[in-house]
Amino acid sequence: MASAAIFASLRRRRMPSLETFLVPVDLTAADLIESLISLSSELISSFSYKTTSCQTKNARSLLRKIHVFSVLLDSLKEFLEVPNWLECRFSGSTLLVCLKELYLVLYRSKILLDYCSQSSKLWLLLQNCFISGHFHDLDQEICTLLDVLPVSDLDLPYDVKEQVELLRKQSRKPKLFIDRSDEMTRSNLYLFLNEFENGSIPSRDDLYSIFVDRIGLRNARSCNAEIEFLEEQIVNHEGDLEPNAVLLNGVVAIVRYCRYLFYGLEVDEMVKIRNVRKVNKGGVVSREIAETFIKVPKDFCCPVTLDLMRDPVVVCTGQTYEKDSITRWIDEGHHTCPKTGQFLVHRWVIPNRSLRNMIMQWCAANGIPYDPSGQGDFSSEALAVVASGSKAALEANKATARLLIEQLANGTQSEKTIAARAVRLLAKNGKEDRAYIAEAGAIPHLRMLLSPEDAATQENSITAILNLSIHDMNKGRIMLEKGCLGSIVEVLRCGLTTEARENAAATLFSLSAVHDFKKRIADEEGAVEALTSLLKEGTPRGQKDAVTALFNLSTHTDNYARMIESGGVIALVDVLECENVCEEAAGALALIVRLPIGAEAVGKEEKAVTGLIEMMRSGSPKGKENAVAALLELSRNAGTSISDKVLKAPALASLLQSLFCTGTRRARRKAASLARVFQRLRSNTSSHLGYPIGIGYMDHSATVSTNSSMTPEFSLPFSISVRVL
Repeated sequence: MASAAIFASLRRRRMPSLETFLVPVDLTAADLIESLISLSSELISSFSYKTTSCQTKNARSLLRKIHVFSVLLDSLKEFLEVPNWLECRFSGSTLLVCLKELYLVLYRSKILLDYCSQSSKLWLLLQNCFISGHFHDLDQEICTLLDVLPVSDLDLPYDVKEQVELLRKQSRKPKLFIDRSDEMTRSNLYLFLNEFENGSIPSRDDLYSIFVDRIGLRNARSCNAEIEFLEEQIVNHEGDLEPNAVLLNGVVAIVRYCRYLFYGLEVDEMVKIRNVRKVNKGGVVSREIAETFIKVPKDFCCPVTLDLMRDPVVVCTGQTYEKDSITRWIDEGHHTCPKTGQFLVHRWVIPNRSLRNMIMQWCAANGIPYDPSGQGDFSSEALAVVASGSKAALEANKATARLLIEQLANGTQSEKTIAARAVRLLAKNGKEDRAYIAEAGAIPHLRMLLSPEDAATQENSITAILNLSIHDMNKGRIMLEKGCLGSIVEVLRCGLTTEARENAAATLFSLSAVHDFKKRIADEEGAVEALTSLLKEGTPRGQKDAVTALFNLSTHTDNYARMIESGGVIALVDVLECENVCEEAAGALALIVRLPIGAEAVGKEEKAVTGLIEMMRSGSPKGKENAVAALLELSRNAGTSISDKVLKAPALASLLQSLFCTGTRRARRKAASLARVFQRLRSNTSSHLGYPIGIGYMDHSATVSTNSSMTPEFSLPFSISVRVL
């Protein structure tokens, strides 16, 4: 089918019905003629008065041909009431075949004209030759149809027959028509891209001449519509996008620059900003944050840097990290595993070649360059730059950032709000844009907008800071900005909207990825208390942000006392019953109970042991792993009474047995250690009662034996063979 590519593109956007591609088989000849008349009339009435800035001449030429067919069909309709007319004319079936072919041609014409009228102007320009080719294909099909149409056998009026004959002559040997004006405009787009790529900005007059006078982007709304359409093509394409995403992102960046250069920050956008926030409460920002953070599969990211690993290695605790980050961690004098808090018995690291191969395959499948030597920038933020555009896009975004920051500094309150929103969206693009926005001085101005004067301003400003904080260098800039951390905490405590509070918590989570900042964040007045309050009372997304921030802070041992004083421990215990955040809560508790002060505080909570036991029974694999790790540390560090409470839990024995069979590697190891603690306590009790007991080791395995005659509360009615790891 000549317009198959057009069909495919439209299917991605609207999914036409099956009738689009097939001639109805159940129509009589009379009904078929009626359908053709209706379809041709619809095309003429729908598109005759629609004008676009491109493909105008091709579209008008096609409509003129359809108009001739419409005249022909109207003449045929007049004969429908003549007795035996249809039987005579359709007996040879040539006319019937031609009418069916005409049905297909008209439907293909409708799809192509729909495509041109509903697509963005820039999209049509970039595909100018490609789309012109589809018009040419339809011209060829019309030419073939006219050659076989038995016009001479039809009793048509003279003027109608003359129009058909004239169209037949004109359609012979159809030529591909590419509008020179459209091609010149397209060439200018490429010239602008080259200028930006070379580090220079085209003159305002030149940009105005093309984007406003020629293409017709006469207001901010039309610019935004173009940007949204092109971004939709980038996101939704199925791997066959032409032009490619790099070129499209460059064009998007230039249109965005022109939008602010020509039309500034229109105050009426404030209405749109507030309406979006009210109608999609929590939705827009939630999706945006998810898109910003989730660039690559979670298992491919280093737990320390949150970036995609290029050289994954395994430490003695079984956890995988990026080699550079874990080496730096150890060189700084740390002797524990950053993720689990376990003591590192040695500094050796082992390459995780299996994971590295999986990362390489994922990069190849997504068109992302992989630098195994480690010389290139391979962070998750760098991937966004690779996917999001060329140097031209970067330079255009830099120019846009300068305009926006100028408005943040000198604009009215409404203009500052719109600029903060624009910075927030621009900071989603990737590492380079985040770096340049911060370098250009956006952070101090955004901090000033965090004060509780306007909900939309505050929400957009804190979200912009969150997006900027994802870049590692910007974390330091935010923390060094005087009063910025305090302002973020104040939004977390007293934000005017739920979204603002949640994004403030997410910002603290992002900043706490740097180990040196964890103590400073926890020591900031009200920070941990506000996170605790959000964990207790927030929405599911707010709870997630709060618990991940608390988990990050819990990885610093100096923060344990602060967590206990602020009620963080109580909140973490309370949410063990909450499916949304129980896994992270158990992980944070497993870190806190490593020291006696933390173990004692957790042990005092009545729900702690029962909540962790329940998670061992019905939690996720990671949740079960965190729960058994927390119970192990409780039994070791919380004192005799708490240890007895853990080890006397009625369901503990069967849950340990289940973990030995189905748990993760770390869960099995923790379960083995807890079983040995259990065994030692039982051994002491059994010796006191006069019962013998022994533990045998062979082939690097530990066998936990039991005696059925023991006191019921200490019986362990199964035999476990556990590999010592």
